[in-house]
Formats: sequence, C-alpha cells, structure tokens
Amino acid sequence: MSPITITALVIFAITYILMLAFQKIRPYVTVGSALIFVALGIIASANPTLFGEGFFQLSGSAYTYSIAEALGEIDWNVIMMIAGTMGTVYLFIESKMPQLMSDILISRMPNIKWTVVALSLFAGIVSAFVDNVATVLMIAPVALAFCKKVNISPVSSIICIAVSSNLQGAATLVGDTTSILLAKQAGLDFSDFFVDRGKPGMFWVVEAGAIVSALIILFMFRKENTKFEFNSRTVVEDKFPTILLVGTVLSLIAVSFIPYKDAAAPGQLWKPDITNGIICIAFFLVGIIRELLIKKNKEIVKNAFKEIDYYTIVLLAGLFVVIGGIKSAGVIDVIGSAIASLGAGSTFAVYTIIVWMSVLLSAFIDNIPYTATMLSIVPVIAGDLGIEPTLLYYGLLCGATLGGNLTPIGASANIAGIGILRKEGYEVKSTTFMKYGVPFTLAAVTTGYIMLWFIWR
Repeated sequence: MSPITITALVIFAITYILMLAFQKIRPYVTVGSALIFVALGIIASANPTLFGEGFFQLSGSAYTYSIAEALGEIDWNVIMMIAGTMGTVYLFIESKMPQLMSDILISRMPNIKWTVVALSLFAGIVSAFVDNVATVLMIAPVALAFCKKVNISPVSSIICIAVSSNLQGAATLVGDTTSILLAKQAGLDFSDFFVDRGKPGMFWVVEAGAIVSALIILFMFRKENTKFEFNSRTVVEDKFPTILLVGTVLSLIAVSFIPYKDAAAPGQLWKPDITNGIICIAFFLVGIIRELLIKKNKEIVKNAFKEIDYYTIVLLAGLFVVIGGIKSAGVIDVIGSAIASLGAGSTFAVYTIIVWMSVLLSAFIDNIPYTATMLSIVPVIAGDLGIEPTLLYYGLLCGATLGGNLTPIGASANIAGIGILRKEGYEVKSTTFMKYGVPFTLAAVTTGYIMLWFIWR
C-alpha cells in the first residue's frame, strides 16, 4: 500500500473508533474527518512533495480530493429524502391516524397472544413506509394502554414492536435510511424493492422473514390466552397528513418507472438524480404551508422542523465526504480485495461473510455509517469475484438492518422503545431484551439469507 492509502486507512479507523466511543458527537467526528481528507487533497494539489516524494502517489495516479469533489460526494437526494420523510411523518403522527389504525386492529383480536402478534406485524407494516423510531413512538403508546387495561407488563410487547419495526425497514425504499442508501448505490427505484429484473425484490424477502418471526413471537406468547374487550378508539380530526404520506409513497412509485439519465435510452424521458428527494421535500412543504396559512398553527410547524433528525443528516453528509476521501486514497479497493480473499474466491463464502459480519457488527454499531461504507466496498468485492454486485448488496442490507435486533443498543428503534419503558418505570436488562431479540433476529436473517441466495446466486 502507498503511504497515502495507509494514512487514509488510519484516519478512517480512528474515525470509526471515535464514533463508537463518543456517540453523542458522531456528526462532529465525521465532519472533522471529512475536513482532514479535504485538507490532504488541497495539500496534495499545492505541494505534492510536502510529506516526502511519492507520499501522495497511488498506483498509476496521484491522490486528489478538492472541495468541489468532496461536496459532490454528498448524496443530496438521500439527504432530502430523509429530511422530507421525517417532517411528513411528524405531521402524520400528530394527526393520531396511526393510533386509530392500531385501535381498530386491536379491537379485532381475540386474546393477548394474538394482540401482541398483531401489534408487532402492524408496526412492521407501518415501518415499511415510516421511519423505524417514528413507528415505535406511534405504536408503543397503544401497546402501553392495552397492557394497562389487561394488567400485564408492557416490556415484552414493546420489545416485539421495536424489533418488528427494525425488520420491516428494509422492505421498501423509504422504510429506512439504509434502504435509501442502497437504492442510490445500486440504482434501485421504489418498484425494484418489489420486483427487480423479473425476480422477487427485497420486500418479499423481508416479508418472509416477518412471517417466520411472527411464528417465533406466537410461540413465545403461547400461554397468553386471556380474553379481553377493547372498544375505545382514537378520534382523528385531520386526515390531510395521511393523504400527504400516501401521496409521497404513490409519487415515489410513479417516478420509479422513469429511468435516470445514465440508464435512459437516446430520446427517452429521464429524471434528475434528486427527483425522490424533491418529492419528499415537496409533500412536507405542502403540509407545512397548510399548517401556517390555513390552520394558523405555528407551533406544529416549529415542532415539525425540530423533529427532523439533523444529527443523522450531518452524520451522513460528513460520512459521504469521508468515504469519498478513502475511495480516492485507494482504501476501498484494499478492503474489498481483503474481504474477497477471505472467501477464497467463493461467491457463497463471500456472501456468507458479508451477511453474518453485518449482523454481528450491526448489533453493536450504528448500521447507517457501516452500510454507507460497505456499499462502496461491495462493487470492488464483486469485481474481484467477477459477479454482479446485486446478491452482495441485498445480503448487506439483510444483515445490517436485521442485525441491530440482537442487542438493545443495536438500533435506534430499540433504544426508543427501552426509553419509553424506562419512563413507565420498567428497567430493561440486556438479557431480557435478547430473550426476544436473538431468536427473532436469527429467524429473520436466516430466512432472508437462504432466500436471497436462491434468488440471486
């Protein structure tokens, strides 16, 4: 490896270590690391021999990374999709429509066992279109009310809701940040998550995992056969946010049939790279303008902007620049070749390593930076193996998204669920969480792992 590649690899490793050690300041860590890579690029352009002859030299080229190149690495489509979707979801939550949907669902269940299963599956369905944390915040209060009514502990129910929402986040393009990242990297649209080149997409793989996981939950609650009555329903006075959310999803589906410029045939209509982001932002702005001009509700507008996860947005922006920096320094090629060599040239072995390595790492680290990094490495690995990267892309998403369910700190939705329980006076031990999380995760990942191999091998 050249000196600049080793230096970039060290900076990248330190960045990850600092993100793990100081989670509250992770955005600052990534931005700081991004500035270092840009500074190295500026130095390389101005004085290529400052650190010694050949320091900035790569095999066949020299290291370059300008400010313009760094800004170009930021995926503004992803940033806009996250911001717009989060804003619309907040308005959706405030309308109380999710609670009403949950109430209707619960009123049709015969006993505690089936209610917990139904709530978990419902959380998963909602999470396929809404952020995982938002899903937990929507449905957990309904589960709490139900558990108080029938006089049982809400711990197991909230845990099942959290892990179910994590699972289904990978089902659609808008379900989770990791799905948005994958879609951009692999050139996927909304419809590709259902049918990709004539084959079942990620949606069906996730749903198969959800069914198997539901059977696990059903088994774990097999003794909870107490019957109950639940007739109260939440009143929804404003259905417009629901229309906005549905409009966002339908619009994403509609434009998914229009190719990007690079994939369009000569003379064919094509869409800009930031189309999906514009759609998500536009529907959110419609909701905001309505709240301001028609409903005169400035408070909800203020809160809607507050609820956007700027932490994740800044973290991702910095990480995009960092990944661009290590790519320019040749680090991505080195890591990709190393993983390919671990599999000894076997596609099945490499696929297995990526899936289960992702499960293990995502149990302890945030899957967003991990996924963003690995998405840049996968094409290199696929190139070394001489295969299309699709199988490895989907395997990465399967392992990274579901692996967070192994531990209470592996996913933001889990942390949110445990936080809700703590406010209610319930302290959840890691062993208690893992009692539900581990079998759920193993069942879902194994199902997805097997299905993806037979579909995309």
